[in-house]
Amino acid sequence: MLRLYDYLPSGNGYKVRLVLTQLAVPFERLELDILKGQTRTLEFLAKNPNGRIPLLECENGQFLAESDAILFYLAEGTPLLPAERFERAQVLQWMFFEQYSHEPNIATVRFWMHSAMTPERQAQVPQKRQLGYAALAVMERHLATRTFFVGERYSIADIALYAYTHVAGEGGFDLGSYSAINAWCERVRAQPRHIAITQAS
Repeated sequence: MLRLYDYLPSGNGYKVRLVLTQLAVPFERLELDILKGQTRTLEFLAKNPNGRIPLLECENGQFLAESDAILFYLAEGTPLLPAERFERAQVLQWMFFEQYSHEPNIATVRFWMHSAMTPERQAQVPQKRQLGYAALAVMERHLATRTFFVGERYSIADIALYAYTHVAGEGGFDLGSYSAINAWCERVRAQPRHIAITQAS
């Protein structure tokens, strides 16, 4: 059975939980409290030298880190990852966008506000907000004429971007004027076997 090292409030962990649940893949979830340094122990660092969750332990004992890499691995051969070459590349395009332009700003501010705000981080919040809203604007324009991010079908590109977008308000981002994003979030929530971010499985 797959084993997922996770931290329940994490959107990156949520992505993996959501994919596993929607694909009906059995897994064991191990909660690690990142605020207590449980991903910085020698035991965990031997599994993932980067000291982060999520981390997937495969049936053969191999470990796979980085949430979007895990999504790509799990979705292979399923409807959540297109078979057509260009569409697969588009899925990766949006997943790279999520990790480079979206998550470092929207997710980071959410984490700071709820777990680890310092005066130094507070000073960075205005720039993070500006960059976060810029990422949301890109998404809003794209979704204005589309149902989902790639090929008009629900995919791991949607899951990757949904994880932190739908809780952006927890980081002080106002989604009230983003009608296309809000409609897309509703479509994602309507997918079979959807779970909430705080739901273990």
